[in-house]
Amino acid sequence: MSARAVAPLAVLAGLLFLAAPFSVSAQPVPPAPAETTAAPAATAADNGPVAVPIPSEKAMRYYESGILVWWVELLWGFAVPLLLLFSGVSARIRTFAQGIGKRWFPTVAIYFALFAILTFLLDLPLAYFTGFVREHAYGLSNQTAAKWWSDAGKGLLVGIIGSAVVLWIPYLLLKKSPRRWWLWTSLASIPLLALLLVISPIWLDPLFNKFGPMKDKALEGKILALADRAGIEGSRVFEVDKSVDTEKVNAYVAGLGSTKRVVLWDTIIKKLDEREILFVMGHEMGHYVLGHVALSIGLGFLVILIGLYSIHRLARGMIARWGDRFGFHELSDVASWPLIILLFTAVGFVLTPAILAVGREVEHRADVFGLEITRDNHAAATAFVKLQEQNLSNPRPGLLYKLWNSSHPTLGDRIDFCNEYRPWEKGEPLRYGRLIRPAS
Repeated sequence: MSARAVAPLAVLAGLLFLAAPFSVSAQPVPPAPAETTAAPAATAADNGPVAVPIPSEKAMRYYESGILVWWVELLWGFAVPLLLLFSGVSARIRTFAQGIGKRWFPTVAIYFALFAILTFLLDLPLAYFTGFVREHAYGLSNQTAAKWWSDAGKGLLVGIIGSAVVLWIPYLLLKKSPRRWWLWTSLASIPLLALLLVISPIWLDPLFNKFGPMKDKALEGKILALADRAGIEGSRVFEVDKSVDTEKVNAYVAGLGSTKRVVLWDTIIKKLDEREILFVMGHEMGHYVLGHVALSIGLGFLVILIGLYSIHRLARGMIARWGDRFGFHELSDVASWPLIILLFTAVGFVLTPAILAVGREVEHRADVFGLEITRDNHAAATAFVKLQEQNLSNPRPGLLYKLWNSSHPTLGDRIDFCNEYRPWEKGEPLRYGRLIRPAS
């Protein structure tokens, strides 16, 4: 679906999931009041430091071309709402929707459906190139064209429905409380995101891939035993057939309450060994135990609040100057949606380095937890090596790339940390030892 169809909530969702590798969408749980004991030790031959691989020429081409793609997508993200505003297209869609819908809510719902379809079509060439052509060119995609188009169509449908269900809220608040709409909308985004976390694993994710129980029951048992040591009760482990789409590897935790689960892509099961997978699971469980979803929701609320308040302050002057070109003179007019997206995108761009810095710290803490619960530094480091090689990553990207693109510490930094962090060998206290139950 078009990202512009649900831009503000998409930003908050992005904060919560924090992107692969090793993404997060989990519920914090109370810590277990017990001190950790060591996990089964690796053999001496498999316990030495791991070198950070020099990225291949292919990986560097993928990295450098990715920077160009990022710039194109960034500029395109500004160009489309500007085009829809200054051409008056958004206002014409509004007028057309009024003719069909007659009343306020049907008009808003029809507008967003038409807007989602239009931006989907405008984005389609770039989305097809970046998501299908480019990934195939670098050998990272297994997706058939039919699967890509099917997923794109499903995404569009989800976007249309989601827009109708959610995006009337800020416009109603704009009408009812023009001075404080930005505050009420920001507050409303919190329960909406909580609901999204609950329903995504059971209703949305299965639209795109098949989820089922793990085939390797022995490995599943070890993951559940690790979850028990982390104090996570009632977890379920799922395997998803991502190999139909990609050669990349990933795993994550998802859901809230009764929908919480551990999900492994089948690619990670095939390409990482058991010890490496257990470290990855320890990392993911760290997100549960350390309360990172609550932190992400809080940060997301702050970003939404800043973004919408900035729109509240800036939009008035732009409408006063160009309202005749835009075809509307009030922000409460649904035709203003491209203006909201434009300003939110600009604010998001400015805030991105700070947001990603918090994300990197969150992921680093999960790495610490994963190391402390497994005490398998070598497997952790080799897991990151495989991640680098399989995903064609640059382990030490440039500063600007890190500031605006890296939601996780660089792979080079993560491998270095895995080599160095061994407080249990020095008799030093563990940072999260109180949260980890002894191994049985």
